[in-house]
Amino acid sequence: MRLFLLLSSLFYAATKPPLMNCQQHGHTCPLGQFPCGNLSVCLPQALHCNGEEDCDNGADEENCVDDSGWLQILGKMLAARSGRMTLEDEGDACWLELVPERCRCWGRTVDCTEQGLTTVPWVSSNVTRLDLKKNKIHSLLDNQFSRYRSLRKLFLQNNRIHLVSPKAFAGLSQLKMLFLSHNRIRQLQPGVFEDLHRLEWLMLDNNRIVQIVPSTFAGLKSVYFLYLLNNSVSQIPNGSLCLEMPKLSWLELEGNRIEVLHSAGFQECRDFTVLILRSNKLRWIQDGTFSRLHRLVELDLSSNRLEHLPSSLFNGLAELQQLNISYNPLQELQPGQFESLPQLQSLSLEGLEIPNIHNLTFQKLTNLSHIYFKRFQYCSHVPHVRSCKPNTDGISSLEHLLANVVLRICVWVIACLTCFGNLLVVCMRSLLGTENSQHAMAIQALCCADGLMGIYLFIIGAFDLKYSGEYKQHAQGWMGSVPCQLAGSLALLSSEVSVLLLTYITLEKYFSIVFPFRHRGSSRKQTVAVLVAIWLLGFSLSIIPLCWKEAFGNYYGRNGVCFPLQSDLGERPGARGYSATIYLGLNLAAFITIVFAYSGMFYSIRVSASRTAASGVCSCHVAIAKRFFFIVFTDALCWIPIFLLKLLSLLQVEIPGTVTSWVVIFILPINSALNPILYTITTASFQEKLKGCLRGQQPEQRESGRSFTLVTLHSESA
Repeated sequence: MRLFLLLSSLFYAATKPPLMNCQQHGHTCPLGQFPCGNLSVCLPQALHCNGEEDCDNGADEENCVDDSGWLQILGKMLAARSGRMTLEDEGDACWLELVPERCRCWGRTVDCTEQGLTTVPWVSSNVTRLDLKKNKIHSLLDNQFSRYRSLRKLFLQNNRIHLVSPKAFAGLSQLKMLFLSHNRIRQLQPGVFEDLHRLEWLMLDNNRIVQIVPSTFAGLKSVYFLYLLNNSVSQIPNGSLCLEMPKLSWLELEGNRIEVLHSAGFQECRDFTVLILRSNKLRWIQDGTFSRLHRLVELDLSSNRLEHLPSSLFNGLAELQQLNISYNPLQELQPGQFESLPQLQSLSLEGLEIPNIHNLTFQKLTNLSHIYFKRFQYCSHVPHVRSCKPNTDGISSLEHLLANVVLRICVWVIACLTCFGNLLVVCMRSLLGTENSQHAMAIQALCCADGLMGIYLFIIGAFDLKYSGEYKQHAQGWMGSVPCQLAGSLALLSSEVSVLLLTYITLEKYFSIVFPFRHRGSSRKQTVAVLVAIWLLGFSLSIIPLCWKEAFGNYYGRNGVCFPLQSDLGERPGARGYSATIYLGLNLAAFITIVFAYSGMFYSIRVSASRTAASGVCSCHVAIAKRFFFIVFTDALCWIPIFLLKLLSLLQVEIPGTVTSWVVIFILPINSALNPILYTITTASFQEKLKGCLRGQQPEQRESGRSFTLVTLHSESA
């Protein structure tokens, strides 16, 4: 697939204009900005290739495709050869006398694709291209192609070939392309390709080859391209491979089982231009392994198990244009790791945590035009690079702490609603008397906890304004700062205390309604003790990650909003387990408890209503059912998305940062904003007291019967 994607872009690469630099037409832009082509206008790094034309001439959206590396050379090579190509494979008329019935023919080409063939068919000896892919051929016997002296292209991919005889390709002295991909080949006999003196392309990918034997490739003096990806090769022979194939330029070994690279492995491969070792099991590379690959243009070491790279590993690669070391468990990058790569244009560091990142690491890469990081915050260390990705993590961007303009506005709106609503309830309940002071005390504690969520949102909104337009310069400092840590702990404190208080209030009313004669209710002293215990527990849960940095790392500073909701591969096991305990343990248990408690209360009220003749019980019964539904519904609306998000995150499912930002700004504060309405402002008892206060009268005390007591108890609780 990689090959065909590259070939589709060849002629674009051969004709593409040179990359823009920071000085064109006598106009110089400051560091971190780039010119709009020939205009005297400079734009920030983040506006290049963002999908919108910010320059009047559209120059900021040009040259966005990263086609650095061997693609340019291959394009020029094939473009030069295209003038020498003959027309023997072209045209509609068939120039062959013998063609199988089920096959198509034009020029000197025979196409037998997907015809159910079990053996190689018999065709005219002057055929130049034979296409047998997607059939059921299971073996290639000796001298099977020996009569086709003019054959230049042979396609045998997607068959069932498991046996290739030693003389299978004898006589094919003119063959230039041999495709054996997607078969079942386990072993190739020594000398099997010895007659293929002009072969340039050898495709052996997606077979079951377990060992590279140098003598197998004897005779391949003209091979440029060797594909061995997705086999089971475990080691590379020391130098002998290139002795047999002196012109080998492109070696692809992706998806094998290579664990170690010794310095002697590529000693004789001085014509190498592309070396792909992606998705192996590499854990160690000896210093000097690539030192003689002076013509190497592209090197891919991504998706391996490398924990350390020697500081001088890339010495000698003066022509290297594209380097990919993404998705390795590297502990650090040496300060001078890339200083010997003056021609480097594209550098991929995706999936890497770089705790020691510094401007000096990339300062000498003056030709670098594309760089790829795990975190967009690292882009602040490469202001001279035109295209730095990613531009955002979905939560924050290079310009703003909150990437989305809607979030930047709504964080203030929701913060105001949350703080004002909860403050209003605390004040009104303090001014108005109530016959159930313990319940009022719990509601006031709940409002204080929910109010902290509003303060957290104010902090996020304030720092978003502070860093507006230049967040990338402050991103790392902000996420490791004391304000971010305190904001995150404040949000966790608010969330957990609110959850615990809601559970406590629900259980109190559950026992009052379901067991009215056995449950006498908590005394003031007991209520105070429970509330203090809940606040202490919430405070402990929020402060523990700050006290044990060794186990939790930067627990709150993993994103711009400082809330530990999303897990990733870089998260420490202690932090991951702690989050799972809170969100999928404590909070999930609390939610299930509340759902069952309200279900039990509703059932008890319904049974009691059916046994009483009190007037108005049915209408109250319906009202209570509606209130119960909205309480449970809002809890579910808030908590279920958080449960699912955390579960998927722990299962290493990639979750867009955009989802996390909307959850934190909108879904997480739902309960904090709605609790004052659900538990106070809309209750009948509170409304009556408020009306009485406004009229200067105290509401009359009512005598309570059994059925009416049930309604009043819930009215006060909900």
